[in-house]
Amino acid sequence: MKIFRLAIAFTFLLFSLCISTFAQTEPRAAAAWQVKKYDITASIADRFLTASATLDIQNVGNAAGSRLTLRISEFAEVSAVQLNGAAATFNKIQNEALGGNRNLQRITVNLPSIQPNASYTVKVDYRLKVDENSGLSAISSLGSQFLPLSFWYPTPNSQYAPKGADFAPFNLRLSSAETVISSGTAGGSNYEQKINGQPFFVTGSWDTTDVKGITVYLPKGAGELEKQRGTELANLMSEAVTFTAGLLGTAPNIPMKLVAVRRGGGFSDAGTLLLDYSAFRRQKIDSNTAMTIADAVAKIWLGNVKLVKGEGYGVIREGLSRYIATQFIEKQFGKESADNERFKQYTTYATVARSDSPFNLISPLDNAYYSSVASKGAMIWRTLANQMGQANLFNYIKTQESLTLLGVRTSFSNTYDVLDFPTNNVSDTNLLVGLPRVEGGVTKVAVRNTGSIPVNVNVLGITDKGERLIEKTSVMPKSFGEVIFKTTSNIIRTEIDPEKYYPQVDFSDDVAPREFMDSNPIVAVKRAFDNKDFAMAEKNARTILRSNPRLDDARTWLGRALLAENNLTEAEKEFKAALNEKLPTPNTLAWANVGLGDIAVKSNRNTEAEKYFTDAVNNEGEFGATLAARLGRQKISAGTVDESVKAFFNQFDKAVITARKTEVETFILPGEVTKFAGGVVGGQPQKWETQVLRTEKIDASHILAETSLNVKRLGTENTETGTAIFVLAKVGNNWKLAGVEVFEVR
Repeated sequence: MKIFRLAIAFTFLLFSLCISTFAQTEPRAAAAWQVKKYDITASIADRFLTASATLDIQNVGNAAGSRLTLRISEFAEVSAVQLNGAAATFNKIQNEALGGNRNLQRITVNLPSIQPNASYTVKVDYRLKVDENSGLSAISSLGSQFLPLSFWYPTPNSQYAPKGADFAPFNLRLSSAETVISSGTAGGSNYEQKINGQPFFVTGSWDTTDVKGITVYLPKGAGELEKQRGTELANLMSEAVTFTAGLLGTAPNIPMKLVAVRRGGGFSDAGTLLLDYSAFRRQKIDSNTAMTIADAVAKIWLGNVKLVKGEGYGVIREGLSRYIATQFIEKQFGKESADNERFKQYTTYATVARSDSPFNLISPLDNAYYSSVASKGAMIWRTLANQMGQANLFNYIKTQESLTLLGVRTSFSNTYDVLDFPTNNVSDTNLLVGLPRVEGGVTKVAVRNTGSIPVNVNVLGITDKGERLIEKTSVMPKSFGEVIFKTTSNIIRTEIDPEKYYPQVDFSDDVAPREFMDSNPIVAVKRAFDNKDFAMAEKNARTILRSNPRLDDARTWLGRALLAENNLTEAEKEFKAALNEKLPTPNTLAWANVGLGDIAVKSNRNTEAEKYFTDAVNNEGEFGATLAARLGRQKISAGTVDESVKAFFNQFDKAVITARKTEVETFILPGEVTKFAGGVVGGQPQKWETQVLRTEKIDASHILAETSLNVKRLGTENTETGTAIFVLAKVGNNWKLAGVEVFEVR
């Protein structure tokens, strides 16, 4: 019986070891396909992209494979598949749901037995129809684009695959009368990308300039401000490349490009970054654009030079790049600007903290994905670098040809609390701090850790004279602790982990006395403002600024609260201080100018007010700021109007009254505003009158029309009125409706 019990014990131990090994080791699939190279030839005609894609594929699994599954857009029509040059049979299945009524089409191909490490080629001929243009896929006579998330080319592993998308060198040939832009080296309309990348392209017409080896594609007909900003952004990108090379190794010899686009801004791959037009028109470089550039540069190493694969890959691709980008912002613009970015990271993560998932389970299909892997991920890499030394982390990365989260965890096995725990568990850390109490000539402060991992943190005490005292402490999981400040000075405020190293489920109770019930204190300011409790909004904004004096968003809210209280002098001071920050947000740039414009109007300085409102429009912050600026400007200034635009709307209004879709569509650029056109006709308008108030050039082929609308629909008694902002595109000698930026008609 004793031997039997020993056998059971041994079996249980062996089983436990197997479970432990499984938990720490990412198993290789029986057959796993990895793209080694893409070769794509494509052309665009009518509403179709027609393409032939050849993929060099290797079996990187540990067993022979006999079936390949390729994923492509559900709207693709596959006509033929070849294996190693011979025709192959294939099946089409549309059942890989992406959410939001989107699906991926799966093309399954039977293979001869492909042994481990063996390679073969598969060629797919197909065409893809684009009914409605978007930032992911668009076909237009004035510029087309196809980004990877449109799934415009076949590949085994999509962006939603558990271990990441396929990145590989590629050749791309596109037949186009327009300028074609992709990553890699150009030869006419052909591109060769020698490092790992994802095939994509945009076409159009740009003005180009070269700054320190970076090609800047500016809007056609760019003005002096756009040229100046383009130069500044290229210089910033160059500095980011130098900085990142110092951390991760020599920069690859690839073309670097900044491309102005009307949609799809923010996408980057292998040294090519698409930036929205607004980034080139703001009055200074904004924080969002600076971080986007720095993040895009970091991803050249993290995904392009070094493949990033495996479960939890987003923690490296998104989180580590965000951490490096924040480090660059600190070097380039100072600690206060970097602290503002860290504030955004922990407050962004706080919105999903209670619905988060472990890193090895979360997927881009989850709503919390980017807030988790990017924002929480950046916090975790910062904590890891703080504990083990940043140089050790980056020296490890330099030596790796490819990167996996498992590889990092294995190499730094003493970092369980920081990296292993969130990989396999939901983060549950919550840190609390108590009120100070004076005992025996010292001040004691209670602290608590309700989470499952120990923490090593600072505790901050602020005296009534503004003195800042710091003490270090360690708090074990689900435990209490105590910090002793060797002072009898009157400490009036305490805070645990003031640097916010640790991701938490609640950041609002890090401070005593507790100031807010929200992890993001800006929410408390906005809530009070929306409730028209402007005194409380002012108080909350000042509270935030006491601990975050350079947080420009909080300063802008303070200015708005003061303006609402009719304290014009103080409001003006706060708005100007916000605009003078080194790296303000687009919202700050927009709302601060709106505020200054409102103050100028109240002070009968209409010429000055018009400039502020125009700056607010050009800065393109959130929708509310842009609309407020346009409405403010309308009240004090009559804008210039292009007579040809006025003539266009005279004809468009007549077409709308016919309530015939085919009639209306003759005035619309194919593929654009399809839902708007359907809504216009479906509303059966009896009256549709457009008054053009102002026109503004966007680029050589696009113009923006600011209008006032009067609409009466069949079966209604009231006339609807309001502001509508339309984008028109010049096709030949005619204008076509190409976008609806604002439609506030009620």
